[in-house]
Parts: sequence; C-alpha cells; structure tokens
Amino acid sequence: MLTTFNGAADRVAMHAVRRTLSERQAELLGLPLTAIELPWPCSNEIYEQRMQAAIALAAADGVTHIAFGDLFLEEIRDYRIRLLAESGISPLFPIWCGVDGTPRLAQEMISSGLQTIVTCVDARLLPGEFAGRQFDSQFLDDLPPTVDPCGERGEFHTFCWNSPLFPTPIPVQPGQIVERDGFICADLLPAIVPDPESSLRRKSSLGIPGQN
Repeated sequence: MLTTFNGAADRVAMHAVRRTLSERQAELLGLPLTAIELPWPCSNEIYEQRMQAAIALAAADGVTHIAFGDLFLEEIRDYRIRLLAESGISPLFPIWCGVDGTPRLAQEMISSGLQTIVTCVDARLLPGEFAGRQFDSQFLDDLPPTVDPCGERGEFHTFCWNSPLFPTPIPVQPGQIVERDGFICADLLPAIVPDPESSLRRKSSLGIPGQN
C-alpha cells in the first residue's frame, strides 16, 4: 500500500489521517505499507523525486503493477502513466468510471459494506460541517450539486474504517475538528476496545462474580 505522509504532522497528506490508522489498514489488508515522507509544504519537484524513489524501490522488489484510485481526471491519470513510464511497472485504474459514473460508484461502495468517515473538507468547495460525517446515502443526498459524489476534485477526503476486505473493523473515535489552510479537518483517534476477558479477570480479583 503506497501512501504519502505529511512528515511535519505524521499524517496522510491531504486526508489528515494519523499514521497509526493507515498502518492498521495495511495490516488488515495483508499488505506492506510503503510510506513516502513529504515535507510540508511540499513542492511538485520534491513530490516527484520522492515518488520516483519509491517507484524504483518497488520495481527492485519485484512489483509489476500499481493500482490507482483515479475516477475521471484525465490529466492526473496521464501524469501517473508518465511517472511509471520508465520503471517497468504498469499502472492500473480499476475503478475508472468517467465523470458520469461517480454517482453509481458512490452508491455501490456504500451498498457493498464500505464504511468511511469524512476526515477533510476543502472549505472553498464544500461547507465545513460535512467534516466528520459518515460517508453514507444521507451524506450523498446532502451534497451540493456542484460536488462530485466521490470527492474526485478534492472536495473531501475520507478514512475507511470497515470494509468487506477487512477481517475486523478499525475502531475509531472522533477527535477535534479544526481549520488548517482553508481545509476543515476532523481528527480520528484510535479507539480502545475493552477486552472482555480482562474485564472478567479484574472482576474476579475484586470478588465480583462474572456472568456465564
């Protein structure tokens, strides 16, 4: 799983998701996490240099394909193709659907059991109160008509905490919602899930009977 991180904040660039949560996603998917460390702010030159370095390492490790999540922005797709052109790695665009296909794709993702939370909103394109919301059918119904249902133009970014591909959900709890450089970011904290066995042991040590 190839992910860029804001080195100053130790979070996924643009998504504002904590590194530990991305690491958990990779673990549940059974994939290694390749972290690309970026300064903040980051110039296009530095971004491309570090991407090229990561691609070269991937090729040396025997990677033959990299899949991207682009949907309809042709200039970005063409840029990725150029980025890989001399690496020996082939680009894949498995969910490319065109601008008219994103409403259907958004509903299909929700119907499939994908559960995500909106972690970052571009306040120039979407009201800040959408930050922190679940990406569900109600969220889609509430979006202004100018906003792509999948946020493909950068209107919003999300964190997937549950998926049919995960053996177990990633427990998270909401943190602060803050404004940074025109973006509204909803922090997500790793949630601590109580261990029932530990609770029973603690009750037993206090002389409290457990339940069978």
